[in-house]
Amino acid sequence: MMQIVIGQHNLDVGNAPCVATIGNYDGVHLGHQSVIKHLSERALSLNLPTTLVLFEPHPQEFFHKQHAPSRIYTFREKVELIRQAGIQRLVCLRFNQAFSQMLPEEFVQQLLIDKLAVKHLVVGDDFRFGRDREGDFAFLNQYANRGDFSLEAMPTFEVDKSRVSSTRIRQALEQADFTLAEKLLGRAYSLSGRISHGQKLGRKLGFPTLNLPTRRLRSPLQGVYVVEVAGLSSTLEPGAANLGSRPTIDAGGMTLEVHLLDAEGDFYGQRVEVFFKQKIRDEERFDNLETLTAAIQRDVEFARDYFHHQIKPV
Repeated sequence: MMQIVIGQHNLDVGNAPCVATIGNYDGVHLGHQSVIKHLSERALSLNLPTTLVLFEPHPQEFFHKQHAPSRIYTFREKVELIRQAGIQRLVCLRFNQAFSQMLPEEFVQQLLIDKLAVKHLVVGDDFRFGRDREGDFAFLNQYANRGDFSLEAMPTFEVDKSRVSSTRIRQALEQADFTLAEKLLGRAYSLSGRISHGQKLGRKLGFPTLNLPTRRLRSPLQGVYVVEVAGLSSTLEPGAANLGSRPTIDAGGMTLEVHLLDAEGDFYGQRVEVFFKQKIRDEERFDNLETLTAAIQRDVEFARDYFHHQIKPV
């Protein structure tokens, strides 16, 4: 079972030695998985546990607020993917004003050496840290040279001769290129959540939906999609989904609403995973509920055709 430590204040001085890596790990994509795999191999050879250090919120969210890049996964989804990758301890550090002003030497001495007792550190070749991003691999190497810990920089991980990055994955998702996103992530892209009660407008319109709050300010996806839902039965349930702010009813906030093509039942409270297969259209504001209903009918028909014939939109 993976241990989760939230906040620097919950780290005691004098922890047992470990091997560690540090980063945002948004996406836990193939590049990240390569780092984790290498870290685990080094941990095995040194007979030490693995530690992954990340930051919450994402530093760009702290500095740029609404203009920060959208998250590929929620924090909960990211934690689960890191657990599945085999990390033994996850340390989540609160990124706030005080932390952003930490000097690189304070970051290394107080956090990596005193509290985490890092004996071997693996970082990406572009890793930066400390106030104004002053710390880098060369700075870390000074400590490695004096024997505080050993140090490795992981080379760039490439797919199709291009670097695998969270930015590249966001671009693929924004363009609804789910084939490329899966190739870079190493898994089909999905969102997960617990089904909650909504306004039940879809039921009144003849298209009942599963409502999943996304718990995010922005998403790389927005629109209407063909989807498959895991967690309701032993098979994937086909559906059509709207991910967005529902402008026709001025609902506000970002919600994922899924209409199942075949399954029916009371699924409130169940946790499900929604896999995105094909984009149907952008989210729109309609003049009235009648035109909204007609659009939903077309979306559902498109989704049925997709599963019957694997068609793509013109």
